[in-house]
Amino acid sequence: MTPPHDEPPAAIAHVTKDPLPLSPGLRPGADGRPRCFWAVGPPEYGAYHDDEWGRPVLDDTLLFEHLSLEAFQAGLSWLTILRKRAAFRAAFADFDPAAVAAYSPGDVARLLDDAGIVRNRRKIEATIANAGRTLELVEREGSMAAFFWSFRPARHAAPRTATDLVATSPEATALAKELKHRGFRFVGPTTVYALMQSTGIVDDHLAGCCMREAVERERAAVLRRLASAGALRQVTPRAAPEDSPPPG
Repeated sequence: MTPPHDEPPAAIAHVTKDPLPLSPGLRPGADGRPRCFWAVGPPEYGAYHDDEWGRPVLDDTLLFEHLSLEAFQAGLSWLTILRKRAAFRAAFADFDPAAVAAYSPGDVARLLDDAGIVRNRRKIEATIANAGRTLELVEREGSMAAFFWSFRPARHAAPRTATDLVATSPEATALAKELKHRGFRFVGPTTVYALMQSTGIVDDHLAGCCMREAVERERAAVLRRLASAGALRQVTPRAAPEDSPPPG
């Protein structure tokens, strides 16, 4: 998800019983620790912010799940997706790409009758198609994780306020172009940047957020792991291919 860009009201930009004000964009959680403004509200957002958002992902099945859910979220609230996540996993075989790629027209009909998910035919068919493209990408690149992480930005400053957050980036635009070139659907730059945020390819926890330090430690460990495996590449936006028709 890409967080909303509205600033928190100044009246709540402080920790309860703490005379020192929080930086703009932070709000105190139930434990009094400062968090990104969007995480303080529905409990699903708080759990997602603390336990998952920005935590680096190297598992290809989980990356495919994130890619699929970000596509389903287009035009909807991320809270809606979080509340339907268990139903999505049940409907899409826990997002096993091999299983989803084998879905038939009968499975599409089943999914369109499933009230637990977002019943959008184009998004359902895109998810099935993307499962096949994921298998092809893994066969060609070795892993989806190494490929996605190669589009990480060389530098990414910690955002300090909500207005510092962006909806996309040159790297996300480059990755979106490459995915479209390979036949993926519903992978615009905004969707891809949200994927990069949620899987730790970029860390958009605001400066001062109580989760940022732990996320940065985990990201450093992942980069060391990729480097030791010889899988740490760096793609610059200008090196990305130009738009071209997807393969037949």
